[in-house]
Amino acid sequence: MFIAMNRFRVARGSEQDFEQVWLSRDSHLDKVPGFVEFHLLRGPQADDHTLFASHTVWQDRAAFEAWTRSEAFRAAHQSAGANKPLYLGPPQFEGFEVIQTKGLAGTGAA
Repeated sequence: MFIAMNRFRVARGSEQDFEQVWLSRDSHLDKVPGFVEFHLLRGPQADDHTLFASHTVWQDRAAFEAWTRSEAFRAAHQSAGANKPLYLGPPQFEGFEVIQTKGLAGTGAA
């Protein structure tokens, strides 16, 4: 598996607008081979921003890289520039190869 994350420093007072952008957009991820799941995360607040992260899980790095070259990627990001006033600087990308996974899936635990 491969996890792709982008960290966003969202200007204080713009958090709801930022969240609405993500909640209302069509990510097109459901059409992409190798996509597993997506999470939008809200993190800690600083004096001038709130930290958010987008977190996608892929079957492997190749699936993620294929998505970044796809028409679905271009469609999902076509209006990204219009939201620049919400951010303090560009998003910071981080990619991770999964070494180990543990979980309760399939155990019947709630």
